[in-house]
Amino acid sequence: MKLLRRIFDFYLDASIHVAISVASLIFITVSFFNITSDPHLILFLFFGTIASYNFIKYGVEAEKYILVSSGYHRYIQFFSFIVAGLAAYHANYLSWDVWIWLGILSFLIGLYALPVLPQARNLRNLGVLKILLVAFVWGGTTVILPMVAANGHHLPWDAHVEAAQRFLLVLILMVPFEIRDLAYDKPTLRTIPQRYGVTKTRIFGGFASILFFALTFLKDDIQPVELISKGVLFLILGALMYYTTRNQAKYFSSFWVEGIPILWWGIVWGLERYL
Repeated sequence: MKLLRRIFDFYLDASIHVAISVASLIFITVSFFNITSDPHLILFLFFGTIASYNFIKYGVEAEKYILVSSGYHRYIQFFSFIVAGLAAYHANYLSWDVWIWLGILSFLIGLYALPVLPQARNLRNLGVLKILLVAFVWGGTTVILPMVAANGHHLPWDAHVEAAQRFLLVLILMVPFEIRDLAYDKPTLRTIPQRYGVTKTRIFGGFASILFFALTFLKDDIQPVELISKGVLFLILGALMYYTTRNQAKYFSSFWVEGIPILWWGIVWGLERYL
């Protein structure tokens, strides 16, 4: 049992779970827009997500990342170097159109992780701006990149709507993390729960869930699978806001909340086979 717990913790701590969530959202984009998936792009983003998330979590400072003191973190570091190499291999097969957007998103990730302002070590330390930046990067990564890989720079109206919905989805999914981190965040961060309290933050997440689903009806082409799956997801997000508290179970955010995109992909996959 202890071995299984260690494997599970490594799965979460090494960002494998979040990388599967990113891949799931890409598969959903492929399904909704009926586009050709690029295996090299999906694998690049999967491995790249692991490497970049681990760098942000464990090694923002270069010296710290190279000279880690914890043996457990050394395992994560070694694993990150391997997946970074795999990401670099698949990067060789990406188109120039994709690279342009990757450059923009990579720049934003750099702003998130590296010191850019005199009053903050990085934008990660600016509460509200942090979650907006993360949501924008996720939206671009899981909607814009697969669309550009399939169709070039031509992005239909529905792709812009979908990107806006992903932006909102990530904002909503970050609410439990922001509430959980109240116990650790410095007051100077001025996160949304610090500014407005837990209750108002949950209400914000509820309204964002309604807006997320309502935006579906702005699309020119709405398929039954998309409408039903987003309706179910809307109910899940509403329940998530209801059950989110300051004192959370150990894996509530890191596994269950972070796994909602995987659950959504499972719903889409199932609907496609029965409708």
